[in-house]
Amino acid sequence: MLEIGAIVEGKITGLTAFGAFVSLPDGKSGMVHISEVSNTFVKDIKEFLKEGQEVKVKVVSISDEGKISLSIKKATEAPAEEKPRSFNRQNRSSDRPRANVWQGQQKQQPKEAMSFEEMMAQFKAVSDEKMSDLKRSTESRQGSGRRGR
Repeated sequence: MLEIGAIVEGKITGLTAFGAFVSLPDGKSGMVHISEVSNTFVKDIKEFLKEGQEVKVKVVSISDEGKISLSIKKATEAPAEEKPRSFNRQNRSSDRPRANVWQGQQKQQPKEAMSFEEMMAQFKAVSDEKMSDLKRSTESRQGSGRRGR
């Protein structure tokens, strides 16, 4: 039975503009998104993969519907220290100075050590914080203008 984190051999059964479908053991199949093919930018997946090619893949996730997400690049990476699996708002420190976010001084993992999902979660957190600050600032300016009338 396949489980998240397992590294297995598979055969590419189809290529699309967004990824590759891979036949896995036990008659299952999964998909490698184009962003999970290589550590370098992949514009044309056909430059990296061919139908019928045997590949080593890592099971990244299995949805409730049974869709299996795979990664070729994670299957070939050297083992690294444990990375956080997902962003959790409760992990954020509410007492950190806001100036650090604006000045980009918060402690961050090197981008090479972060998955795309982790980078997007970090970007979204900073963006949400900036938008919240901007909204508060705008509301306070509008509120002070109303009082003067």
